[in-house]
Amino acid sequence: MKLTNISVIKDLISRHGFTFSKSLGQNFLINPSVCPRMSEGLSGTVIEIGAGIGVLTQELSKVAERVIVIELDESLKPILKETLFDCDNVEIIWGDAVEVINQKLVHEPVTVVANLPYYAATHIIMQLLERRRYLLIKSIIVMVQEEVAQRFIALPRSKQYGIVSVAARFYGQPKLLFKVSRGSFMPTPNVESAVIRLDVFQENRYDLNEKEFFRLVKAAFSERRKQLCNPVSREFNIDKEVVKAALTAIGKTPAARAEELSVDEFVKLSGRLNLSN
Repeated sequence: MKLTNISVIKDLISRHGFTFSKSLGQNFLINPSVCPRMSEGLSGTVIEIGAGIGVLTQELSKVAERVIVIELDESLKPILKETLFDCDNVEIIWGDAVEVINQKLVHEPVTVVANLPYYAATHIIMQLLERRRYLLIKSIIVMVQEEVAQRFIALPRSKQYGIVSVAARFYGQPKLLFKVSRGSFMPTPNVESAVIRLDVFQENRYDLNEKEFFRLVKAAFSERRKQLCNPVSREFNIDKEVVKAALTAIGKTPAARAEELSVDEFVKLSGRLNLSN
């Protein structure tokens, strides 16, 4: 059963009375080259978020020893029962991904793979990164809206650089794998997509209070077009001159904006402001 074939998809959803949910951001892949590229080189245990009709799941089951699927839409049950009937290494957990990933699903390192709905992509990725050690995540491979992908891989001094860019490089090494045109989906979305890979650091690179660190980053980017000393000073009730002195000490101008600081420089600023205590 070729699950990227439009006729096959239409037959499946017709026979099982399935209707696309706009609220869940459902778009099924009809480009046959995408899923093999996303699953290339994978092995061991894989967690897939959002199975759809199982097109990516089928590819993952060919290369992984075990595939754990988290799917919210229970109306897909009869379809997946049919499309994954011979995938003996696939287990499906029905529920919300953010709630399910709070469970201890595995006891070995895993790769998380997903074609994420645009409305929830950033939130889900951030949840995975924050729980990376609890879930034993070694890498995350996700297809997201191209604009979201660019934010995750952005470097300092670019207009896309922001909080998620800092988080991605704080927790791991992000990389753009390939772009996916809007014509690769049914129904056709209004945006282009891209697949990114984030290899997660297995050891803590920084000795700091993560909560306070990201409080600093969020404050700095809250007024990204202005000097970061102002919002940081207000957020932590620190004299503005102290923040300027800390910026100077790490080699930045006192008038620096958030988009000018790399992850390492944010870490140094956090240390200078004694935010890890």
